[in-house]
Amino acid sequence: MIKNNERTAKHRLGLLPLIILAIAAGIGAGYIVPEWLARVFMTFNAVFSQFLGFTIPLLIIAFVASAIADIGRSAGKMLIVTALLAYVATFCAGMGSYLTCSWCFPKLISASAYIATEATASDIPPYFTIEMPAVMSVMSALILAFIIGLGTARLNNAGSPLLGLLNDFRDIIMMVINRAIIPLLPLYIFGIFLNMTMVGEVGTILATFIKVIAVIFALHVLLLVIQFSIAALFARKPVSHNPFKLLWGMMPAYFTALGTQSSAATIPVTLEQTVRNGVSSQVAGFVIPLCATIHMSGSTLKIVACALALMITHGMDYNITQFAGFIAMLGISIIAAPGVPGGAIMASLGILSSMLGFSQADNALMIALYISMDSFGTACNVTGDGALAIIVDRIFPTRSIANQA
Repeated sequence: MIKNNERTAKHRLGLLPLIILAIAAGIGAGYIVPEWLARVFMTFNAVFSQFLGFTIPLLIIAFVASAIADIGRSAGKMLIVTALLAYVATFCAGMGSYLTCSWCFPKLISASAYIATEATASDIPPYFTIEMPAVMSVMSALILAFIIGLGTARLNNAGSPLLGLLNDFRDIIMMVINRAIIPLLPLYIFGIFLNMTMVGEVGTILATFIKVIAVIFALHVLLLVIQFSIAALFARKPVSHNPFKLLWGMMPAYFTALGTQSSAATIPVTLEQTVRNGVSSQVAGFVIPLCATIHMSGSTLKIVACALALMITHGMDYNITQFAGFIAMLGISIIAAPGVPGGAIMASLGILSSMLGFSQADNALMIALYISMDSFGTACNVTGDGALAIIVDRIFPTRSIANQA
């Protein structure tokens, strides 16, 4: 299980090109497809969205429970400190994203045009749908995942087989995502943009996409500067107290992540550059692989910005208390992001619906918007791992690692 965005051999084009093609094809088809054919695609979307909603609580239980159990089994001091640093960094990135975007987005994004279009538009109805009620709510799934994960971590010392069962369940859910959800996702996105084009909403949404992407890229740069400015205060070597020198040293990892869209594939480069920045090889070898799973600052920043942009566009109410709770839960949910493209956004769909009131169509737009910047979020995540490693290296002297980890 890794932090974000693993490609599979089956998807030779990669999910991002397929999503882009689906968006373009959906917009083009919206001008020429007759309504009876559009309703066929809307029927697929209705069934697929029901299936997606059914799998979300199962995904949370499978991945969150196993992740907590794995961490709990080896809960040494260094692991606990690293996990807390990763969570705090993720939460702060999300709150920073909210505060910045709540200030600038109202100046860039207008809800009036979308609401005016929505008032006169009528979604293309499906021919039928199939109800697939979730086995439990998202919050119930999170609570159950915590109970099972913590209990398994405790009982595993006595040789409990629960961890093996959890890992098998996680593998089953990952297989469902890899073989059913991800291959059909471009067709789902196609249907969403086909519908939006036919009802006249697509222009407003695309204009919003462009503005949001520009703001998020700038926020990613700012986030990395802040993270390495803090890390520079902890750097052991005097030559490493320059945050921009430290950040520049991580650029090979950044650009590797841009190309691979995978935190796991970037680990060797991230590890090498972290050591070059003055972190001991023992600390780097512990922190970098761990943070490749649990440190999600770039992804959280992106999800929060995208969610806020859609809420403003839709004229939905929002406040800082609501988003603080959402970000706190998001930081937990997406540590379980499976090793598939867009894993973080897939793991966050449940709380987007339960805590922010997103519909299935809103979630589809979130998927499209998130994946359009997929590689930049991964690059921000893995580059920030180097900053956390610098801090951990200062807290735990190399000589004490064997006693702490």
